[in-house]
Amino acid sequence: MTTPLQLIPLSGFPLVEPGDDLTTLILNSLTENKLTLQAGDLLVIAQKIISKAENRYARLSEVTPSDKANELALQCDKDPRLVELILNESNEVLRIRPGVVIVEHRLGYVHANAGIDRSNIPALNDENGDDEQVLLLPVDADKSAQCLRAELQAKGNKDIKIIINDSAGRAWRNGTVGFTIGSAGFLPIVDMVGSNDLFDRRLEVTEVAVADELAAAASFLMGQADEGVPVVLVRGANLQPSEEGSSSMIRDKNIDLFR
Repeated sequence: MTTPLQLIPLSGFPLVEPGDDLTTLILNSLTENKLTLQAGDLLVIAQKIISKAENRYARLSEVTPSDKANELALQCDKDPRLVELILNESNEVLRIRPGVVIVEHRLGYVHANAGIDRSNIPALNDENGDDEQVLLLPVDADKSAQCLRAELQAKGNKDIKIIINDSAGRAWRNGTVGFTIGSAGFLPIVDMVGSNDLFDRRLEVTEVAVADELAAAASFLMGQADEGVPVVLVRGANLQPSEEGSSSMIRDKNIDLFR
């Protein structure tokens, strides 16, 4: 039986700086929004504030592009220094076209430009206009989720779950959608093979990407521009407990039809 699902954005969340204690910021924001954590709650947290707290900034002025980066930069019409960062964050370059480099990120998922972003980060004051900073994805998003969950549970004394989400395009659809790059405390993909449908037919291939569905729902509330809502509380999801991280959601290359 399904139950009502609540998604509650934490409004008024402060801007995050390197070294900030996200556990304290989240607990304070919950209090300011007149909320308290309950057992089974899920917090969906935007990748950007995780990366900011972990100081995953990179300054282009400090990057020396390789020959490969210079070559790829001509193909994708990007700053060679940015391309060098993309290569450093990737296992493999999959596709290139003007404006975008599709790669297998070093954590395994396919992502445009290795998830490196310029939006919603402070600009550098450089009189020559030759310096710029960008934000990289967390070093290990699953580990970040696990650590944050442990800290929140220690302070809140409640069993909670964590998703770190980002947004990306899809090979077969226009537009971006939220998806999970890190998770902790629940089963991110639920195997329905062997269950019966409404007409008692046995399901043979169905797997439900629970984490991605919730990441996308939260992403809709977070927005993509100046909304300033990097944390969403999800209540009523009835998630299955598990220590399995989000890496289980990555499709094996041998059965990936879009590689």
